[in-house]
Amino acid sequence: MNRCLFVVPPLVGHINPLVGVAAELASRGHDVAWAGVPELVHRLAGPDARVFPSPVSWADADRPVRPPDIRGPEALRFLWERFLVPLADAMADGVRDAVLEFRPDVVVADQQAPAGALVAERLGVPWATSATTPAEFTDALASMPKVAAWNDALLRELRLRIGDPEGTADPRFSPRLVLAFTTPELAGRPARGGDGIRWVGPSLAARPSAAGFPWEWLDPGRATVLVTLGTTNTDAGGRFLTACAEALRARADRLQAVVVDPEGVLGAAAPGGTAPPTGPGAGPGPGAVRPDGDLLALPAVPQLALLRRVDAVVCHAGHNTVVEALWHGVPLVVAPIRDDQPIVAAQVCDAGAGVRVRFGRATAARIGPAVEAVLDDPGHRAAARAVGAALRAAGGAAAAADHLEHLLDDELQDELQDKLQDKEEG
Repeated sequence: MNRCLFVVPPLVGHINPLVGVAAELASRGHDVAWAGVPELVHRLAGPDARVFPSPVSWADADRPVRPPDIRGPEALRFLWERFLVPLADAMADGVRDAVLEFRPDVVVADQQAPAGALVAERLGVPWATSATTPAEFTDALASMPKVAAWNDALLRELRLRIGDPEGTADPRFSPRLVLAFTTPELAGRPARGGDGIRWVGPSLAARPSAAGFPWEWLDPGRATVLVTLGTTNTDAGGRFLTACAEALRARADRLQAVVVDPEGVLGAAAPGGTAPPTGPGAGPGPGAVRPDGDLLALPAVPQLALLRRVDAVVCHAGHNTVVEALWHGVPLVVAPIRDDQPIVAAQVCDAGAGVRVRFGRATAARIGPAVEAVLDDPGHRAAARAVGAALRAAGGAAAAADHLEHLLDDELQDELQDKLQDKEEG
């Protein structure tokens, strides 16, 4: 039995892929623990998950509010200076305590939780990388050398504070193992990441889901379109969701829509919407637009289960949503907002598995034809199914667990060889 410590940021999309890996390792008899925000890890990985608090204290209020209009290098600067580096500094002590108490044989550090890699490096513990998005593989800063140099300097300074000052490995890319939760059929050939990349595809595990979804509402005689902007884009989504509702209602003769609407913006905005139902047996629950046959808006949906029943997805090009949709062979309309989303959107389009609309200019007049394109053009669905076949063949959580076991075996063999050499020299 080996011990594995997962180090994760307080981001749902970066924890979910590792939930299945942790469960797979546990089923094989390994001891698994987490370093992260306990409330969030417990919600996603289950109440019995062993979690070392890191950072010791974290609330949504601790996360800086990013201006919705910043893009490009300014968005990157905000991400690193205001979120990733402060988060790494805040996590370092908790990760160190977790390693010293749990004594893992390997640390698996998310790319956006570099404290995991740097603390493991400093304490001499083997570490692997969890790459829940392919953005870092593209070397997007290659054409911006000054920005790349600034980013490298931030990481060097961070290493001096919490890592091994003599270390040389990029904390976003373990030289031993990088678990990439995608495949080359979608992500393309990596520009960086080294020989340690292992393409495992999406890790889909049972996860908490919204109760009371009205499955009987789905009309088998019409196409179903799912609209979602993920868990971190509610600040930017009101106008876009309203435009989607207008576009999809105009095509109600042939399709119906399920819209993830956590802020309830469609309660009043969606034509035909009614006040949220209340009382026993009221239906879809607080914050929902009562289904009228054309559109159902809910604060949350059981996405994995629903993807088996939908014909197209309209989304922000968040990586988890994209690979989960394609795993099910569902084509996409992607409207990237920020961060890695333009990169993922480009990958979807390059694979032929969807079409892109500009988020800032997405009106009903643009969204409607895009949805028609992915529903009507058999090429998009064929491409989605081809990418989905590759994603499924990659192995997911089981493949990731295999690679971690191989890493542990290699480390054991190296340790034995070192002991034999010491004995011979002695």
